[in-house]
Amino acid sequence: MRITELLRKDTVILDLTASSKKQVIDELCAKLDEAGRLNDLAEFKAAILRREEQSTTGIGEGIAIPHAKTSAVKTPAIAFGRAVEGIDYEALDGQPSKLFFMIAASEGANNEHLETLARLSSLLMDTAVREKLLEAPTEEDVLRVIDEKERELAGEEPDVSEKKQEVDREPQEATEASPLGKVLAVTACPTGIAHTYMAADALKAKAEEMGIPFKVETNGSGGVKNRLTKQDIENATAIIVAADRQVEMERFAGKHVIQVPVAEGIRRPKELLEQAVKQDAPVYRGGGSAENRPGVPRQERTGFYKHLMSGVSNMLPFVVGGGILIAISFLFGIHAADPNDPSYNPIAGVLAEIGGKNAFALMIPVLAAFIAMSIADRPGFAPGMVGGLMAATGGAGFLGGLIAGFLAGYLVVGLKKAFARLPHALDGIKSVLLYPLFGILLTGLVMIYIVIDPVKAVNEGLTAWLSGMGTANLVVLGLILGGMMAIDMGGPINKAAFTFGIAMIDAGNYAPHAAIMAGGMTPPLGLALATTFFKNRFTRAERDAGKTCYIMGLSFITEGAIPFAAADPVRVIPSLIAGSAVAGALAMIFGIGLPAPHGGIFVIPVVTGSALLYLLAIIAGAVVTALLVGLLKKPVKE
Repeated sequence: MRITELLRKDTVILDLTASSKKQVIDELCAKLDEAGRLNDLAEFKAAILRREEQSTTGIGEGIAIPHAKTSAVKTPAIAFGRAVEGIDYEALDGQPSKLFFMIAASEGANNEHLETLARLSSLLMDTAVREKLLEAPTEEDVLRVIDEKERELAGEEPDVSEKKQEVDREPQEATEASPLGKVLAVTACPTGIAHTYMAADALKAKAEEMGIPFKVETNGSGGVKNRLTKQDIENATAIIVAADRQVEMERFAGKHVIQVPVAEGIRRPKELLEQAVKQDAPVYRGGGSAENRPGVPRQERTGFYKHLMSGVSNMLPFVVGGGILIAISFLFGIHAADPNDPSYNPIAGVLAEIGGKNAFALMIPVLAAFIAMSIADRPGFAPGMVGGLMAATGGAGFLGGLIAGFLAGYLVVGLKKAFARLPHALDGIKSVLLYPLFGILLTGLVMIYIVIDPVKAVNEGLTAWLSGMGTANLVVLGLILGGMMAIDMGGPINKAAFTFGIAMIDAGNYAPHAAIMAGGMTPPLGLALATTFFKNRFTRAERDAGKTCYIMGLSFITEGAIPFAAADPVRVIPSLIAGSAVAGALAMIFGIGLPAPHGGIFVIPVVTGSALLYLLAIIAGAVVTALLVGLLKKPVKE
């Protein structure tokens, strides 16, 4: 597949009207939507903005490549926009961006599509191509420039589509620049579409120019390509890891490793290669640790939130699937799954057996295992899983699982340091014997003698406190939890409230999560109402996006409100918080309980209490948001 099969005339804008980064994103997203390449404009734009929050896609040299891989894309496509005068896109080099390629990859994009999208980023490294694109007078000329360059590359390299994707062509043999052997590299960006391959190509091209033997592994959307072998690593002078997400690191233990963000591989390939040749880098000791040296850039791989989200994201399928099955069993009666109850129903019993005793029972062990793995890589998984299981069966619950995950992860990091001085002949048994044996033992001992009983008491106290709360306190709790869902709409504060709700479901208290889901549904629903009844406050594109917010709100996808909040945060975010707080408080006042952790309108029939009152709470919150947005926002001129 060629690039021009994804970039067509109907997705080319020769002269962008935008004057800011946000407007560029809006204009290119709208172009893709007009061309029929998207299923959901608002969700695609939200995915683009989430990627920009991780790091700017303005890579410098006048180029920006905003991109996202999401189910909101109907057909993989590329949109091109040009601003000859330049636009401040927060580029890495601080210079205005002039050429914009927005990559839209569908959730189920096949490898051929992904390879083609990645090849575009390689092609843009050519200065002549960029100059021709700036001068191209028509849409056809833009496509011709790209197609000619791609054909030129294909003529020089018969298997270019494979080689440009896998980046597996070796440079010429070593010169005196690298007497110790090859320099290796690993590149990876969050989406694995653009930056992964641009960094790989930039490093590879500079290595060829400098005469340095070089090999690079890419961790892209299509998986790991051109994987570094054990022999490669043994013979390597140093390894450059240019990555914005976790890659397999334990294999580099004992080697000089330079860890930097993926953008550094694009911006500073020469400096990184020179540093690698000189071995001016810390020696990786395993477990994310290295001997620090002044002036050596590193990518930090630690952080409470990162580790917590690794656990929560991997736990959610168990929570959602199991929780909804449990909730459906309640349709037959609150005690219909109990064989000893007169209301017993065999269907309810089976649903509860699958959802509660099996899927839901794995929630805490999986949470702890993936937290530990995020901290200590694979050796942390087994101790984390065991610690989480002990927390679940010992009554320490969700909080105990969190503690078990962090405990196991950092214990294994300590074990790696303790065993670092063992003879290299024993390296093979560390992961299969020493780490699991001592990791599980130490985690288990700490959980039994220090963690479980105190945390169990805290859980019981918290449950009793929530159960004994008066109406006034319940209102305050609902206000806080509902409002938290709207502050950052999918960010750390939103996730903190959601995580608390899951912990309460695990403890058998369903009221807090009812307030949380009401607060999470309200922002997109409120904005959908606002765009319907206050049309003069929104552009045509925003009104179109507002229609999709009805679906996103009803589905409990709070992120649907992000584009509106990003466009006018001062007026929109307070309106969202107010509406969500009202919805959460009303859910508490009405005595609603929600045993299902997710599902939006589809699980409202299984709430404990009145489903109609729960709907009323959500509608009331959405109306408050809509009225405040309509009052605070000023009319727009189209």
